[in-house]
Amino acid sequence: MIARVLIMAMAGILLATPVSICFAQIDDPVADQVYGHEPNPTGDPVGGGEGYSRILTSGDYTVTSAEELTEALKQVEPDQVIYVPDGVEIDLTRAGTIRIPGGVTLAGSRGRDGSVGALLISRHQSNTMLTTGGDHVRLTGLRFEGAYGGNDRVATSSRFMSIGHYACEVDNCEIYNFNTSGIGVGANAMGAYIHHNSMHHIWQAGLGYPVSVSASDVRIIANQFNYGRHHVASGGSPGSGYEFAYNWIGPEAISHHVDVHGGRDRGDGTDIAGDWIHVHHNTFMGTRRPVAIRGVPSQGAWIHNNWFHDFETSGKEILLPWPPDEGTNIHFYNNAYGTDKTVIE
Repeated sequence: MIARVLIMAMAGILLATPVSICFAQIDDPVADQVYGHEPNPTGDPVGGGEGYSRILTSGDYTVTSAEELTEALKQVEPDQVIYVPDGVEIDLTRAGTIRIPGGVTLAGSRGRDGSVGALLISRHQSNTMLTTGGDHVRLTGLRFEGAYGGNDRVATSSRFMSIGHYACEVDNCEIYNFNTSGIGVGANAMGAYIHHNSMHHIWQAGLGYPVSVSASDVRIIANQFNYGRHHVASGGSPGSGYEFAYNWIGPEAISHHVDVHGGRDRGDGTDIAGDWIHVHHNTFMGTRRPVAIRGVPSQGAWIHNNWFHDFETSGKEILLPWPPDEGTNIHFYNNAYGTDKTVIE
């Protein structure tokens, strides 16, 4: 049997903190018979919102304006929460890049009693809205709106968030109109956990990365993606790797959905496309190519139990490179195709 990646999802559980990757010979009959994003083992709705279980309704600081948020960030301590109440709209266009200190949670109540969550806006034409200032930062239950939601080439370069520290989490948020990039996970940001979010209209031609990954041990779980270019992308440097699971990927896109660059893209004289990639239990809508791996992952790529809704069979339209022979180090198996979920081993 092909070696597969042992993850907590296959035991029916996804932890709030991601776990290190390990390899094992497994055959989980429950996970092996699920194709696509539902049912998902988290117990929470894909994309978050109503029914999400980890909603916060208060904090150590309550803020309703850019000035109050700035002051709270100066005073807040690790393990404290800055809370933005429902119905509040905060314009951060003139605030520059907001730094969230280590151990701090910035929260709203998206999903509580049908709430869409408070809204934080940046209309800055060339700016990253948020960045981490330490380990264990969490964003949860909020909406974030950038400067431009079109996919054409314009001078605007709106970016949502840069994660540069360990074990940071973004969950139950709606993130949109950041035309250049959504969440960028830096090379030193091990253990990032991006889950149960709705991310859309992040799709500038030639750019447009809702999630971009340079680190290893990054988990992208149970999100909704649409109106994107590469919904997840990686520069593919040695040491990088990610898991992409139980996500719903909508049909509105301008390029392939899941991406790993190779050495030719980086110009480093190698053919390395990261260390590992694990793509499983996702629903891919539309006819854009789901996965493109532009080199050889050193440990391997595992692509299984996905549902390719608008494709009838395997082929280069699904995956590059094709066929996934031994030289590619790609394990492609047990996926479902078409509206009737025909399974092809």
